[in-house]
Amino acid sequence: MDITTTLNQIVALDIQDRIRLVQCILDSIAAEQVDPNLTEPQKRELDRRIDDYEANLDKVMTWAEVKASIK
Repeated sequence: MDITTTLNQIVALDIQDRIRLVQCILDSIAAEQVDPNLTEPQKRELDRRIDDYEANLDKVMTWAEVKASIK
């Protein structure tokens, strides 16, 4: 496959088609993604964060609340 030719063809697409292409590429990557190789400290930290989240559901902010706090 000639990547330069492919990239030139992609650039020639209209913006909506390019967005669809990116979405398809990301979906294909997600479908093939395997569990990352996490270290034990990383796993413990993720477990700690999940436990904290579950223990403090009353402190969770919605996306709208996050955006409002930024503004």
